[in-house]
Amino acid sequence: MSQPIAVFPGSFDPITNGHVSIVRRALPLFGKVIVGMGVNHTKQSMFTVEQRITWIREAFANEPKVEAMPFEGLTVDLCRRVGATFILRGLRNSIDHGYERSIALMNRQLSGVETIFLPSAPEHGHISSTIVRELLANKADVSALVPMDLRSIR
Repeated sequence: MSQPIAVFPGSFDPITNGHVSIVRRALPLFGKVIVGMGVNHTKQSMFTVEQRITWIREAFANEPKVEAMPFEGLTVDLCRRVGATFILRGLRNSIDHGYERSIALMNRQLSGVETIFLPSAPEHGHISSTIVRELLANKADVSALVPMDLRSIR
């Protein structure tokens, strides 16, 4: 029997070390983890779709069980398209848990897809893409927070 497929959805604007940690820690559980980069044309992103996908692919270049793809619409629709039976989510704190739990329950009701939660590693609990964008906007060094070199962006 083949191992299940999971989708790890997010905007990844940009991908952070916390995201990378969640995916790597989940790899033993799944035959494949698809990093689904949600594209929302009504939301202003700091980085282009192409740049974000490139960074995700570079972060997992040595992980054959990880695939990155942009998608529009519902995560459960992406799960159906790729044959995923699980959604993977990271939790930094109790606020994340309350928010993610509601979404997980709705996703299960809509499609039967279960959500697996992994708590962030202690060293990544404070990292979010929002914080990275704010730091970049203020010309701060984010090298300890992201898996790629963003110095040229500042």
